[in-house]
Amino acid sequence: MPLRLETPLSVAVGDGNAKALLKAFGMTTVTDLLSHYPRRYANRGELTPIIELPPGETVTIVAEVMSVSVRDMKNRRGAMMEVHIGDGIGRMVLTFFAKHRGQLAWRENELRVGRRGVFTGKVGEYRGVTQFAHPQYELFDDELQARAQADTLVTTPLPIYPATAALTTWQIEKMIGTVLDDLGPVPEPLPDEVRREERLLGAGAALEQVHRPRTKDDIGPAIRTLRMHEALTLQTALVQQRHFVRMLDATARPARPGGLLERFDAALPFTLTPDQESVGATIAADLVAGAPMNRLVQGEVGSGKTLVALRAMLQVAESGGQAALIAPTEVLAGQHLRSITKMLGPALAPLVIPTLLTGQMSVPERRKAALRVAAGQALIVIGTHALLGEKTTFADLGLVVVDEQHRFGVEQREALRAKGTSPHALVLTATPIPRTVAMTVFGDLDTSVIRSMPSGRAGIQTFVAPLADHPGWFTRVWERAAEEIGQGRQVFAVCAAIDTEKDTAEADQERFADEEGEEAKGPRWGVVQLLAALSTHPTLGSLRIAGLHGRMPADEKDAIMQAFARGEIDLLVATTVIEVGVDVPNASTMIVLEADRFGVSQLHQLRGRIGRGGVPGLCLLVTEAEQGTPSRDRVDAVAATLDGFALAEVDLELRGEGDVLGARQSGVKSSLKLLRVIKDADLIGRAREIAEEIIEADPALAEHDGLREAIARRLSIEDRAALAKN
Repeated sequence: MPLRLETPLSVAVGDGNAKALLKAFGMTTVTDLLSHYPRRYANRGELTPIIELPPGETVTIVAEVMSVSVRDMKNRRGAMMEVHIGDGIGRMVLTFFAKHRGQLAWRENELRVGRRGVFTGKVGEYRGVTQFAHPQYELFDDELQARAQADTLVTTPLPIYPATAALTTWQIEKMIGTVLDDLGPVPEPLPDEVRREERLLGAGAALEQVHRPRTKDDIGPAIRTLRMHEALTLQTALVQQRHFVRMLDATARPARPGGLLERFDAALPFTLTPDQESVGATIAADLVAGAPMNRLVQGEVGSGKTLVALRAMLQVAESGGQAALIAPTEVLAGQHLRSITKMLGPALAPLVIPTLLTGQMSVPERRKAALRVAAGQALIVIGTHALLGEKTTFADLGLVVVDEQHRFGVEQREALRAKGTSPHALVLTATPIPRTVAMTVFGDLDTSVIRSMPSGRAGIQTFVAPLADHPGWFTRVWERAAEEIGQGRQVFAVCAAIDTEKDTAEADQERFADEEGEEAKGPRWGVVQLLAALSTHPTLGSLRIAGLHGRMPADEKDAIMQAFARGEIDLLVATTVIEVGVDVPNASTMIVLEADRFGVSQLHQLRGRIGRGGVPGLCLLVTEAEQGTPSRDRVDAVAATLDGFALAEVDLELRGEGDVLGARQSGVKSSLKLLRVIKDADLIGRAREIAEEIIEADPALAEHDGLREAIARRLSIEDRAALAKN
């Protein structure tokens, strides 16, 4: 029987190969294998420049055997074979070892001078010569056949696949070839009219041409077609999910004249920004619609997202509904409670009883808070993961607010929403998301953006302190901190670790060194080390300095943050626990040590902790990264602009969408093989339009068998569930 896309690999390529593919790449079906696309194409008639091979990397090259020698080793028993291969400009050596010369005879016969092939190994160096030790290889046809097929060899691209030490590119190529030979008709995910309008290939032809191109001209059309398959499959799943959510019934939560929301607005000592007004009006309309609100609000750091969310909570509270705000840290949850209570004031706070519920509260405190929530007395509930516990119940959960969505997995968000009956959902993020990423990751959410900032902000200046170029500037950084404190202001100093002698970095720290091939060294400065150093500083040592990190008990963290907010601490040394939500208007300076160890968005978030009042902000990014390195590029990018949306685009370009999408967005990252959310922005937008037209006419995809099956193959049941919970 012909193979189908859903056929198990054990049937298609045998048990042994299936187990190897599962272990190496997590593949289980023919679709998985055929979606393992070549990462590049070589040409059998062209050789790979040996002088460009990166040391320490495992690479695959095309080269020609130049000479072969076998000799007994001098200092230990056994024999060694050296094979010199070249590209006409440079040479390298392949080395093979054996117990005696006889065991190398078959290789000597196979690797004859003039033979060409594909060689895979880890690039090493011995006495100044580039080498592979015990590489894997596959030679092209022998000389007579090669001459007969010379024209074909020159023009036929050779696919080079992502491979492992156990599974080489040519082994993968052979398995894919076997599957393609036995593959039956491939269902078409694209409607015929779309394929004609976009001038794309049929599904079967696209797979054949991407894996077995006859000429280089076959590759482009195949990749364009398969990118549209990915884009349309994902966008249709998201649009379909949004359609199904809108079919659910939700309790309308209207505001009423003279109610909580109107009274709150009347007491505000300032005017809402234009964006706060427009986004607030949109949310207010969502809350009275018949379907659950499912909205993502993006806003710059300090743009007033919490105020917008609080107004939505009050509108829900007017009908007796409860709003639950989940925050990623105890510090942020406590901060939210204080700021919301302060904004409500003494007249409104007793009417909604803002209540904190966190895991590190004492048992009596937590029990008392949980009872208040279960009884419906607390109409605004703020907490951490403790809100997700089985013992936490709500009387009438009408609105779920998720703060800093990138810190939560979809399962956690769904666990909270499940505590109500189709509650409205509002997702907040201060990490600006490029349009195409928002469309790809949060395509089932309606999106609003708050760009305008509240008036009265003094602004922030950002400078890089490049210690590799100016080591003396480290001293100047702390002198500058002392000057700010001398003017009655306060300073943050952020480290990438808690204690460099005991551990490396905070669990949520973004590590880049290994990914970029840079030398991976542990952080030099931790909170513990910096506190010790500052205690002996001639000026700062006599000031009020405290430390803050994630391993401290909740009550201790909260006490320190409150003391800092009251101005009782001059300099706070912390990890990224203060990254989001901390609001201290008198804090003027943010010093980030080893700033190259943080990501663009993380540095932007940290910088957002200052310049929140009338005090000018100063951000000093201290780094030893050298100019021109990816690490330094990130730091320089943050210093160049305060526009978080521009930085989001830079972040995406520097890191790639795999990191930006994040492993937590199950089903999205795994389904993107060829699609690139920056380069293919227009394609994603077009796929969105097509998906909306399809779902409007055929919500269940009853008349789009190929597309329905493609969604089922590419997005597993778990993945679809994850999309449903965004």
